[in-house]
Amino acid sequence: MTDALVFGVVFAAVLMQTLAGFGSAMVAMALLPYWVGLLVAAPLVALIAATLEAVVLVYWREALTWHAIRQLNVGLVLGVPLGVLALGRVDAGILLPVLGGVLIAYALYALLNLRLPELRSPGWAYGMGVLAGVLGGAYNVSGPPVIVYGHCRRWTPAQFKGNLQAFFLLGDALVIVGHGVAGNLTRTVWQSYVLALPAIALGLVAGLALERFIPAGVFRRMALVLLIVLGVRLFF
Repeated sequence: MTDALVFGVVFAAVLMQTLAGFGSAMVAMALLPYWVGLLVAAPLVALIAATLEAVVLVYWREALTWHAIRQLNVGLVLGVPLGVLALGRVDAGILLPVLGGVLIAYALYALLNLRLPELRSPGWAYGMGVLAGVLGGAYNVSGPPVIVYGHCRRWTPAQFKGNLQAFFLLGDALVIVGHGVAGNLTRTVWQSYVLALPAIALGLVAGLALERFIPAGVFRRMALVLLIVLGVRLFF
């Protein structure tokens, strides 16, 4: 039963990423901890996300601008170990509500289409990178701080796709190394990852097929509302 649930969650997460352009890790981390626990879900989702991001980055590699994420990457390297350390030492009863709050805050920000001030100094990137690293190390949800930063720097849609995939891929690689050092890459995690590979492929194929029939904006709003619901659930 657990294997079937993992397969279904991974498929739904990848489908959302393909159709909406974001959210695979957020969906997976909102659901998987209920059935496999945080210590299995966190390294498992990092492996899944890294696989998906590597594929997407190949497609969007020409839109990547390294100088735009250089400072973010420095902060990321500092923040990831702190997040992985918190995962192993802080009770899940505390971590799960924090994760829920992050999901709700990001979804509300995206739904309201808030106009954020322009950040001209790249120095903001260090702080946002550290915050993203901590969230990525603990929950695999490094996206919200970097997405907000990208909007404040007025990145183009193409830059978002290229820069974010490269940033996330580096972050997930660091998270995977951190989990390996912490001893969290257990046999259960690797077995679940092998099970998830067909779900990743199926989600990509289904998403590419459905995107012609479902308007991206409509699906995006539906997905954000779903994130709010999932975030609220993590408080109980």
